[in-house]
Amino acid sequence: MPDAPGSDTPGSDAPEPLAEPLAEPLAEPLAEPLAEPRAEPAQEVPKAPLLELRDGLPPLVDTGPALEGVVQAIRRGRGPIAIDAERASGYRYSSRAYLIQLRREGSGSALVDPTAFDDLGLLGEALGDTEWILHAATQDLPCLTALGLRPAALFDTELAGRLLGYPRVGLATLVETITGRRMRKEHSAVDWSTRPLPKPWLEYAALDVEVLIELREALGQELEATGKAEWARQEFTHLITAVPSGPRQDPWRRTSGMHRSRGRRPMAAVQALWEIRDAIASERDIAPGRILPDSAIVAAANALPRDKGSLLRLKGFRGRGAERYAPEWLQALRKARALPDDELPHLTARYDGPPPPRAWADRDPIAAARLSAARADIAALATDLNLPVENLLTPDYVRRLMWDAPEADSADSLGELGELVAGRLRELGARTWQIELTAEVLRGAIIKGSTSAETGQDPAHE
Repeated sequence: MPDAPGSDTPGSDAPEPLAEPLAEPLAEPLAEPLAEPRAEPAQEVPKAPLLELRDGLPPLVDTGPALEGVVQAIRRGRGPIAIDAERASGYRYSSRAYLIQLRREGSGSALVDPTAFDDLGLLGEALGDTEWILHAATQDLPCLTALGLRPAALFDTELAGRLLGYPRVGLATLVETITGRRMRKEHSAVDWSTRPLPKPWLEYAALDVEVLIELREALGQELEATGKAEWARQEFTHLITAVPSGPRQDPWRRTSGMHRSRGRRPMAAVQALWEIRDAIASERDIAPGRILPDSAIVAAANALPRDKGSLLRLKGFRGRGAERYAPEWLQALRKARALPDDELPHLTARYDGPPPPRAWADRDPIAAARLSAARADIAALATDLNLPVENLLTPDYVRRLMWDAPEADSADSLGELGELVAGRLRELGARTWQIELTAEVLRGAIIKGSTSAETGQDPAHE
């Protein structure tokens, strides 16, 4: 604890005491101390007005006649259609949509309960080739596609915001930044599989599409003004036409905290526990973490308990799922203990790409130099273009190209290096606008990397 002001503790900054007291008091009293300036009260920044429903809350559509009414309204409307979907993430295993919100000029808003219908083909026909406006399309397209609803054209307001360099692209933030109105957030993480859906939840959901058309108009104009409209069109087309990736390899490796598993045997236990939990969650359509948290899986994998009592004393084994499925957890642990050494999972996941960049300097110094140059130059270009570097070019594409790059000397002597780079980027999945902007930069990085590896200079600082 620091010394109090004026203390005589050795080392204090207090002045030395006078050797003798003053002989007589001062003739004049000291002037009164100046009054401290009065602090101005902090002025509160006024909050933006709340976004309100312009047409009131539409009824929930959960009958055939009501759906036909929505279809007719959409057909009477004009322009693009704003669409959103609500899932029950964190509550259900499936990623199905439990509510679909739509809004179109001249049609108004609609709230459709997809669980009430066996087929939404009539709605899909009404949408036709109309442009969809979504926010964060990659989140909603899978569950809408599962219902047979597929866009012919779309505009993603989140992706548009990224291309325009907005630092925060959440829907509420973009709406407030661009329209000056504030969105409610209190029901963003509720269980949308709940029935009946409470009225406040439905109001929240309807507001999600209330301003998407206005937002699309503003962002579209800004994309045109900044010369980025064609970039956006290619990105939106890619969202529609991209082939969905297959099942994730070794999904159990995404267990949170798994890095604390000590060795391959505990790793096998993580896998066994994860797989049995996943099977239970899938059968019951419950989010896996509500049956057993990841922290419990890691704790059990490290301890490898052999009986129910020891298992339930571990951290995380407190809920109903922990005790209800204790026999299954113990069986998974027995399986992991009995697994032969040569069948234990590797500590790192299999990967068809290059090694981790930290290993490049030892394994291939020239490739490491190329990557250093490419990262620095791509980052500088992204800054100049005012967009995130990952939107300029997927970092994995850069790593793959720099690890297995065309030979700079032989290719460039024939004037082919740039074409080889562009062709490789196209194979990896880069869009035309990305190739046009980055191919020459990456060609230069390949040359700089090869040169710097010979001279010993850091290519990122040349």
